Amino acid sequence: VQLQASGGGLVQTGGSLRLSCAASGRIFSSSVMAWFRQAPGKEREFVALIRWSRESTYYADSVKGRFTISRDNHKNTLYLQMNSLKPEDTAVYYCAKGSRYNTDQHDYDYWGQGTQVTVSS
Repeated sequence: VQLQASGGGLVQTGGSLRLSCAASGRIFSSSVMAWFRQAPGKEREFVALIRWSRESTYYADSVKGRFTISRDNHKNTLYLQMNSLKPEDTAVYYCAKGSRYNTDQHDYDYWGQGTQVTVSS
């Protein structure tokens, strides 16, 4: 499986962006897809995840109520709708595929290349 993330950019505080992650190859119904992010000088952190088959989702507290993760089975694509963006959301955002429903990045074995999101104040 290869993952291709896109949709990042520069946005003002309070603005919105939608990230996409196109997957080549089959995504099994048992798979879990997630978004992580890494800000300059910080470790990569969990943002949101979704179970591919049942759309059950889980969010980091820092983005809950502002970000929405979703997927389109037919297009084999993962999304992250980001609203009410804050400067602290500035980071490189990565999509990832794993098989366990958890937030530990070490349980994700396929990663996209990352897309930069910059929120100006």
